[in-house]
Amino acid sequence: MLISHPDHPADLPADSSARQLGPPPAAEGTGAGRVLVVGMPGPRLDRLTSTLRATGHEVRQVPPGRVSTQVRQATPDAVVALNDERSGLEVIREVRAAPAGRALPLVMVTAGPAPAEVADLLRNGADDCVPDASDPVELAARIEAKLHRVPVPVEQLLLDPRTGLYSHRHFLDELARELQRPGTGRRAGPSGVMAMVAVAEMSALEHRLGHRVHREVAERLAGVAERLGSTCDRFGWDEAGHLLMLLPGVDEETARRGLEKFAHAVASTRFVVADENVRLTPAIGFVPLADCTGPDEAVEKALAAAAESTSHRDLRPVAYAPWMRASHRRRNPFGAALRARLTALSSLIVLPLGVGLPFLVYQQAYGWGWDVGSVMYWVVVAGLLVSAALIVVECLFSLDAPRRPAEPAEPYPPAGAIIAAYLPNEAATIVDTVESFLRLDYPNDFEVVLAYNTPHPLPIEDTLREMAARDPRLVLLPVAGSTSKAQNVNAAVTRVRGDFVGIFDADHHPARNAFQHAWHWLSHGYDVVQGHCVVRNGDSSWVAKLVAVEFEAIYAVSHPGRTRLYGFGVFGGSNGFWRTDLLARTRMHGSMLTEDIDSTMRALGEGARFTVDRTLISRELAPTMLKPLWNQRSRWAQGWLQVSLTHLWRSLRSPAFTPRQKAGMLVLLGWREVQPWLTLQMWPILMYSVWKAGGPAGLDWTVPVCLLAMAVTLSAGLVQAAFAWRLAAPELRRRRGWFWSYAVLSTFFYTHFKNTLARQACMKEALGDRRWRVTPRAVTAAAPAAAAGERP
Repeated sequence: MLISHPDHPADLPADSSARQLGPPPAAEGTGAGRVLVVGMPGPRLDRLTSTLRATGHEVRQVPPGRVSTQVRQATPDAVVALNDERSGLEVIREVRAAPAGRALPLVMVTAGPAPAEVADLLRNGADDCVPDASDPVELAARIEAKLHRVPVPVEQLLLDPRTGLYSHRHFLDELARELQRPGTGRRAGPSGVMAMVAVAEMSALEHRLGHRVHREVAERLAGVAERLGSTCDRFGWDEAGHLLMLLPGVDEETARRGLEKFAHAVASTRFVVADENVRLTPAIGFVPLADCTGPDEAVEKALAAAAESTSHRDLRPVAYAPWMRASHRRRNPFGAALRARLTALSSLIVLPLGVGLPFLVYQQAYGWGWDVGSVMYWVVVAGLLVSAALIVVECLFSLDAPRRPAEPAEPYPPAGAIIAAYLPNEAATIVDTVESFLRLDYPNDFEVVLAYNTPHPLPIEDTLREMAARDPRLVLLPVAGSTSKAQNVNAAVTRVRGDFVGIFDADHHPARNAFQHAWHWLSHGYDVVQGHCVVRNGDSSWVAKLVAVEFEAIYAVSHPGRTRLYGFGVFGGSNGFWRTDLLARTRMHGSMLTEDIDSTMRALGEGARFTVDRTLISRELAPTMLKPLWNQRSRWAQGWLQVSLTHLWRSLRSPAFTPRQKAGMLVLLGWREVQPWLTLQMWPILMYSVWKAGGPAGLDWTVPVCLLAMAVTLSAGLVQAAFAWRLAAPELRRRRGWFWSYAVLSTFFYTHFKNTLARQACMKEALGDRRWRVTPRAVTAAAPAAAAGERP
């Protein structure tokens, strides 16, 4: 319970420094209250005790650290405490932490009249402050005033006079009245929503700034909602610091949009709380009033939804669902087992769907007089030619990618790095990674935030704590309950103090000057810049070699080429550099398997400028075996599908994108999903042609157009491999054999491998299988010339 005290410290007499607390000449007090005196034994405590007893008070003494016990066992009428720099604030916290102590008058006796000290004590819960030098009669009078004019608990007031918010009890009364209004009920239409706003950083704020930070945070949040002019006309708050919002007469979707707008506004604002500049993550849970029978039920459901939102930290309001309460968390084992079985068979299910079904359709249509199979033949040929042409065009455009500005437009600001890690999987690499970041060359303040999750304590955490103790630039941020990289990044972005931030995986070793070069772009008006990820363990296996060249084809050719061709870039999740304010209000959504691409699309929709720089190098580890590669690329394929389903239609309708950019969206998010299924149509078309010709002997296998399409398609892979070698990082350009191997493997194996994964991803998404399968990291020898790669 928070207390509203109308009294304020009186002005101290000018000559107060000439007097010391001691027994007054006569006991002029009229009160006989029980006073608990807190302080360390000594002359100051003795003088204070003597003064209080001489004025008729019953006095008990207790040292700091035992206050809450004394308050619980025998609640006094008032507490008078000696303040010193070690125990004053702790005494206040002790008194206010005890339920019986929340409404107790609390007077602090200070060694001097320093205004800053007095202000700090009053802000943290003291009701009055007097110096040691005050007249004893004045001290007695102040205590008696507190005893005779007992403070009014905020819960007894309709509105908290310091925040303008409803107290918890009165908010519940308002909520109950709204629930009783005619028309409340699912059949009567929209009746309103009750929302609860938690703050993900509240525990850390309370630890640093004290319990009363809750009131300030709730007041700041309500101020943002009022500025937005939302449909919410009643705000309240509870002791846990939750902001309570009542949105009457709105439907669920309208409420969701309004609450999401509010969340982004909060995340975009830097608040001053208890004289500290902080960034907050609102976690919003809400429940339609039609689903509630009483105010307590509404609050309980909104709290469960807010707890779910807190775990994600992605600024998305969460509507209550029954599974969020512990009593409803029951799984259907039969459904889960069936889904797992179908997922395991998804690669086989694709064949009858993608091959058998079209063949039957072509046969049936031919029986009706429609030669659909022959039409599809030309569609597939055209599709192959379009895919090959797009690859070649991207390669050509990559040659003239914009160059990084030679100098920054503004001085280098403070910067930060976020390393997202899952420690059980990355314990072997994380120390080397952190050390590489601490060796970076940056001319201003720089911090490294290691945001990690682990299901159980690990010995590596002790090593990391030792490193953090040696170098204050390293900040360790365990993210309890995290299940994704997105949650780790979202937790870290409010901790970063720099103007821009780089995001990295736990195996990344950025070039020494990476952050300087990233600022060259950002200072010239860009909001995000994606660097060039280079594989540093290509010698480990043939799979690592394959991935090493593929990364050059992606980061040195495709990304720069597409950025110049379509006028926007994508990615930003590994070796990506963001303006901190943009990342703070965009966040990453853990429900997306490629959360960084999703964040890119949302940022682009808000008008953010995104570029790609292939000279901005960071070196990482590639999978060394086929199974980890399968799991990684399977996640990527399904993640791209999720992004396409979420953003394609929205982007094509958005006025934020130019026609050129919309064409790029159509290729990037539309054609890439169609193309794997289109290439699969070669098989049912071939089967249909054999069936229609009466057997393989009846076919003409030397059709010029077909041969030309095949030649162009095969040559596109060779062209891409050649451009990848031409634009590769210096240490990889010397590995020509790797590029020849990639050209062969890509043409006859790897392209089909990725198309298979893309088709399987459609099945997994349809089945609702969105599990994150972590790619194992292994410490291996870097490429011999990796050290020379610090030059870009």
